[in-house]
Amino acid sequence: MDELVKNLQIKVGLSEEQATQAVKIMIEFVKERVPEPYAGMIDGLVDGKLDRNDLGSAMGLLGGFFGKK
Repeated sequence: MDELVKNLQIKVGLSEEQATQAVKIMIEFVKERVPEPYAGMIDGLVDGKLDRNDLGSAMGLLGGFFGKK
């Protein structure tokens, strides 16, 4: 999450507080639209707690969510 916050600060010019809030909103937006088991994966991805296999599954899910196969 910290990396996303920093990118928003740099690329969009948001304050740290604004960027943190924006990231939290985006994460909740995605989690509300995926099946329940994947919401936990998203939390793990954001917190950096996924292993390589879980990360691959989560990235495949997110790619499908955003229209990539």
